[in-house]
Amino acid sequence: MNCHLSTSWMPRLEAIVENLDDSKHRDFRLWLTSMPDKSFPVSVLQNSVKMTLEPPSGLKQNCLGTYNSIDTDDFESCAKPEIFKKLLWGFVFFHAIVQDRRKFGPIGWNIQYAFMNEDLTVCKRQLQMFVEKYDFVPYKVLNYVGAEINYGGRVTDSQDKILISHILERYITPEILDDGFKFSTSGLYNSIPVGEKEDYLEYIRALPLNPKPEAFGLHENAEITTSQLEVIALTDNMLSMQPRTSAGKGKTREEVIMDLAKFLESRTRTVFDLEVVGKKFATDYSESMNTVIV
Repeated sequence: MNCHLSTSWMPRLEAIVENLDDSKHRDFRLWLTSMPDKSFPVSVLQNSVKMTLEPPSGLKQNCLGTYNSIDTDDFESCAKPEIFKKLLWGFVFFHAIVQDRRKFGPIGWNIQYAFMNEDLTVCKRQLQMFVEKYDFVPYKVLNYVGAEINYGGRVTDSQDKILISHILERYITPEILDDGFKFSTSGLYNSIPVGEKEDYLEYIRALPLNPKPEAFGLHENAEITTSQLEVIALTDNMLSMQPRTSAGKGKTREEVIMDLAKFLESRTRTVFDLEVVGKKFATDYSESMNTVIV
């Protein structure tokens, strides 16, 4: 269930979970899914085994993750492959840009939005539908549904709404069909020749690991804010691992870290055999839970 869509029922959920005990069947499990939401009961969260899905950090890793997740048959299924692949690359790059702009703080977005892979998936399906249906490419429609509906549905700030529309217009444009069309002033990021999925992966692997602010359309000084935020996060994590002793002989920093590592290792299950799991819970149109379990 998507708990964030049932906020009024969360108190009832909390009561149900509190009444769960060992008398239930040994194989009983309660699966809950939710976006980050203040209404989600803290007690339920504390008593749960938590799994999180976060987008890859960085422009390069984000694009790599996206293309690795695209099925090869889907990638080659469009009746107009040249146009589809060109514009898909534009959407993939746009998806990575809007997610990675969050590292710039208020310079990137006035509000930290939780853009999801599902937003890109919808854009991909709509792109293929519009490309195949029309004799011409409806760029205005693609920009509107992409920036105003699919991604824009999460954007609440009025200035951010204008910004995300302008960002997408930079990539979903007739010029992207030309090889070498620049996505940034440096020309490091551009529209590459149409090829197979591996050709795009090879191009992305050659990109720098740490992109300059110009890739996002920002001034070089924007990197100062990013560096400051990264240092603050790093030092906070380091301080959180320091021993909390006031007097007497306590554990050293290395001992605390080693104890924490051993504790995490003891709580970690052995690695699943994905091949065996895939056969046991095969993909089935009538059983969507298999996809979740795998």
